[in-house]
Amino acid sequence: MKYQHLSVREREKIQEMLWNKESVRAIARELERSPSSISREITRNIPLQRKYTPRLAHEKALKQRKNRGRKLRLKSGFVRRYVVSGLKAGLSPEQIAGRLHLEYPSESISHEAIYQYIYSQVYRGGHGYMKPGYHDLRQYLKRRHRRRTKKGMRKGQRIFSAKGISIDMRPEHIEQRKEIGHWEGDSVVSRKSKVGLNTLVERKTGLVFISKIKNGTSHETTSAVVHRLNILPCKLRRTLTVDNGSENAGYKEITDTLNAVVYFAHPYSSWERGSNENTNGLIRWYFPKGTDFANVTDEQITMVEYMLNNRPRKRLGWKTPLEVFNESVALTD
Repeated sequence: MKYQHLSVREREKIQEMLWNKESVRAIARELERSPSSISREITRNIPLQRKYTPRLAHEKALKQRKNRGRKLRLKSGFVRRYVVSGLKAGLSPEQIAGRLHLEYPSESISHEAIYQYIYSQVYRGGHGYMKPGYHDLRQYLKRRHRRRTKKGMRKGQRIFSAKGISIDMRPEHIEQRKEIGHWEGDSVVSRKSKVGLNTLVERKTGLVFISKIKNGTSHETTSAVVHRLNILPCKLRRTLTVDNGSENAGYKEITDTLNAVVYFAHPYSSWERGSNENTNGLIRWYFPKGTDFANVTDEQITMVEYMLNNRPRKRLGWKTPLEVFNESVALTD
């Protein structure tokens, strides 16, 4: 038989029979409950020097029922301080979880628990307002999402009919990130002006080059790509994968100048350039949507590039992109 919680009337009956000095077994028979249930109910709700109060007992039971299954996240004060410190330093929950166990082997926390801790401090999963006495940690997340939502596709992008090589023709070993020299390219734009950013990310190491461009034309994009990659040896600029945006119409010049094969991802398939899309999201933490890149200095862009290239990554064994890139270059010499 399914267990039924005690009702207010049953608790009032317990109070009445206790006043009449009835035994626990007598109360259990009257309510058709087990003696152990009645005994636990009385023990839980009679503080020292006080009598059983049914209304207070019922309110306490409802509160406990509401909180059933909920666990206090980041119970350790040390871990909690480490997490908050890491967030404020610009690390992601996953990086914090990885570094914590690396630096303190006896401590561990999952990145999911950190996310839950961040969003648990806001009513209605991020839709509501801050709980009294809590600190809004969402501002330290790179994407700064107010609530946890599923990822969507970027829309409204201008597409041209690419005559270049489809990503379907790209060799499998490039997808596996086993060889250095394969890049992904994209743009970060602003609605405030035509000025934007061109980003290039090396697939194996995650190293990023960020360049300021005057506008989103193919001429500006091609110039930025050639300028940044041309300083590298040929073995470090083997291929480039881009989307079908009109800014990439100058792919032939890139191929001829850099001697690098240019591949085109399918329209609205950002996951095919996951490294670049993720890096652009990190850049948005420094330059949020609405930023007018015309007011951003070259020094600021260089600083962001430096910060990202010296950011520990899980897939690199918590080494930085710059460290792994330099190691890979040394091995190819």
